[in-house]
Amino acid sequence: MNEYFVDLHVHIGRSSNGNIIKWGTSHDLTFGNIAYEARHRKGINVIGVVDCISPWVIEDIDNMLDHGELRELPDGGMIYRDDLMLILGAEIETREYSKCSAHSLMFFPYLSTIKEFSNIMKNHMANILGNPTVARLSGQELFDIADGLGGIYIPAHLFTPYKGFYGACTDKLHKIFNDRAMDKIHAVEFGLSADTQMAQHVSELDGISFTSNSDAHSLPKMGREYNVMEMEGLEYGEVVKALMGQDGRHIVANYGLNPTLGKYHRTFCLQCEQVFRGKPPITACPNNPKHKIVMGVKDRLEIIKDRDNIPVGSRPPYYYQIPLEFLPGVGPKTIEKLIDKFETEMYILHNTSYDEIASVAGPKIADMIIKGREGRLNIEQGGGGIYGKISD
Repeated sequence: MNEYFVDLHVHIGRSSNGNIIKWGTSHDLTFGNIAYEARHRKGINVIGVVDCISPWVIEDIDNMLDHGELRELPDGGMIYRDDLMLILGAEIETREYSKCSAHSLMFFPYLSTIKEFSNIMKNHMANILGNPTVARLSGQELFDIADGLGGIYIPAHLFTPYKGFYGACTDKLHKIFNDRAMDKIHAVEFGLSADTQMAQHVSELDGISFTSNSDAHSLPKMGREYNVMEMEGLEYGEVVKALMGQDGRHIVANYGLNPTLGKYHRTFCLQCEQVFRGKPPITACPNNPKHKIVMGVKDRLEIIKDRDNIPVGSRPPYYYQIPLEFLPGVGPKTIEKLIDKFETEMYILHNTSYDEIASVAGPKIADMIIKGREGRLNIEQGGGGIYGKISD
């Protein structure tokens, strides 16, 4: 068995010929650029690429296969340069019984399957070319389609107030999905404002794997949250087994932001433009109850949780990891120098010593990186779409 860095939520912004795939994302987020960045700069081993149901993205993948830049594996997944696997998926928005919307990830083993899924979704989307995300389906209906094609289904950024099932729609997934679906949903995704300790207050998640993924909308954001999985090798089926905890494959650890850095951690008033840090739950603006708020993840969890005591030692550890670009004083030029010396961000974050970093970037930045690795940085809480802030 080997350990691999896995990020299962990276968006595509543009096709190789410039067609817009997802609004609000970087123009540099093409399928080819994602593969290059993950392998050569980030040091990630497995990337779950979403937005692959776009016909333009499918065309890009076909072209890369034709030119020998990718090859498809017998057990599923695409190999790039022999040591990076990309798995093909989509993030789809559904409409639920409570008239709210939520996002889910689904992944499929083969290009032929994602093509079939794309053709089906054309019947449930207003314009798959212009917006390959919003579907006229419920979560249960979408699950049934994905499961029927042999795909895996992962509720995305589960706790966030923006399109998360718990954050925006329901206090129980069982109100969205039937028993058969719940038995086959083997993993959920936290979102940037929650972690393992917080999620364990919801008992219906017992037995479901927790994943921490970047939800990257630009190349530098890839790997800001990720998982370490122990697997036999780089194949789609190995990732599925790791999510299921099957045949010795499993998630070893989750790495992610301290939830207080997340941009939806605490309740935020849109009128006052203020994050509230009092005892949760804060469900209205303390200055004026009529003001519109964005409910914080910590506050929402206080409402929906069904237990105070959490099972000890029943989950892989969650390590607070600060990406280089989040650290004060660590700008693009410094990151370039560090990557030129140490090759990948994963190596810098996990393996470099204080002296090694200081020799390239100076003692102040070395101290910042080591403190970030050890969870010793001071953090001001985020909320309402604004990230928290770091100080040493």
